[in-house]
Amino acid sequence: MNVEVAAGVVLIVAPLWFNTNFALLGRRFDYPDILRRPTGDILERFRDGGSSLILLWWTFMLSGLLLVAGVVLLGQVLVFDGTVAVATTFGILAGLVQTLGLLRWVYVVPALARAYADPSVRPEQREMLAAIFRALHQYLGVGVGEHLGYLLTGIWSVLIGLAVIQGAALPTWLGWPGILIGSGLAVGSAEFLGPNEKRGWGLAGAAIPILFVAWSAWLLAMGIALIA
Repeated sequence: MNVEVAAGVVLIVAPLWFNTNFALLGRRFDYPDILRRPTGDILERFRDGGSSLILLWWTFMLSGLLLVAGVVLLGQVLVFDGTVAVATTFGILAGLVQTLGLLRWVYVVPALARAYADPSVRPEQREMLAAIFRALHQYLGVGVGEHLGYLLTGIWSVLIGLAVIQGAALPTWLGWPGILIGSGLAVGSAEFLGPNEKRGWGLAGAAIPILFVAWSAWLLAMGIALIA
């Protein structure tokens, strides 16, 4: 298998893997809507999901590592120098921050959920556990996973779009969606930044899901073009 085919396969598998696991989490855990519910409800629902829910979060976490693999392979296809080298750096960081953000559901949240449900835990201790969960969610979820993840993914997409337009490895038209979608993701990363920190920026909140669907389709299109 040459590098073009390997890159194509990973670029097809990565978005399918991400969206399949995202849909499964929506069905099993009502994710991401459940995050708008009280912390106690989230932790109790998580604990009720058992080990199979933890494993589902682990498989979802792997989507970040698949992104890293796709970024590196695509960088080799597009010739690793100049714009592509910078893009690859941003893409690797994007996959890593996504992985780190999701790992909390595999190794931290299970312990918090068990302790929260312990009948011997006093009310003030339970509130402390809820506060820890909220802090981790804001930092690893909103800050690292979403803000940095969207920003770095957006920058990578814009740079790859430029590299595709300038190069010959992929059809030129595939560069423009990367620039447009990546710009939207980079701007949308400010959803909970500054004056929007408390309630979020409504426009970004509505646009991000649509942009990620379009981004997934863009990756699939590049993957198919590399294999064809």
